[in-house]
Amino acid sequence: MTYKMIVLDMDDTLLQDDHSISQRTIEALMSAQERGVKVVLASGRPSYAMHDYADQLKLADYGSYILSFNGAKIINCKTKEEIFGQSLPPETVHQLVDLSHQENVGIHTYVGDTIVTEKANEYSDVEAHLTGLPIVIADLKEAVTEPVVKVLMLEAPEHLIPVEEKLKQQLGEELSIMRSKPFFLEFMPAGVSKGTSLAHLIEQLGITREEVIAMGDSYNDLEMIEFAGLGIAMGNAPDDIKEKADYVTDTNKNDGVAKAVEEFVLQPVTE
Repeated sequence: MTYKMIVLDMDDTLLQDDHSISQRTIEALMSAQERGVKVVLASGRPSYAMHDYADQLKLADYGSYILSFNGAKIINCKTKEEIFGQSLPPETVHQLVDLSHQENVGIHTYVGDTIVTEKANEYSDVEAHLTGLPIVIADLKEAVTEPVVKVLMLEAPEHLIPVEEKLKQQLGEELSIMRSKPFFLEFMPAGVSKGTSLAHLIEQLGITREEVIAMGDSYNDLEMIEFAGLGIAMGNAPDDIKEKADYVTDTNKNDGVAKAVEEFVLQPVTE
């Protein structure tokens, strides 16, 4: 099969544990782009926290895209144009604030280029470290007066898992709900995911799903892994993600992305 697009989750997939891209991975992805294969970054991160990596891989030079906020936005790297965008109205955010209080979990969202949360917590600190965005402590109902892209509930996994199950039953028809990390439960507009945004993007580009490779490690990657012609789970992914993938590569620490690209894109065609 000749693949025309490689779609990559970032944290714990493309990125090593120090948040860098290995030299082997850079070289593999640059070689793929030189062969005409589009490399697309798909992350739960805000757009702001993806641009440096897109620049490092020269996505603008090759006319590629980023899917940020778990697919709630699609950005053309060359023109900086937002070609797709969805958001949550303030009243929905306020409802989620009330539910977070009922469930005794933390909550944060993004207002401008800041992370806004109601009280200091270790999980918002993780997000700030990943994204480089500052944290603002504020009453979320007062802070959110305009639509936002997504909301995250925050807590230790053992507490968050039953909250996820409960709120999916309660709100599953109104919102897209998924965990991006064990301690992040994300809420977005209904129907928004990396998988649905990927489907929207390839339709615009005239690429079929069979011509797409998607790689990821977590539950917010599952839809795009299942959607792609070749869905690849990282070696560090949970077992239930691996079971649903077409192929399991090495871990993010051991150049799993590079090894998959070398095998499925860069090897000579032998048909």
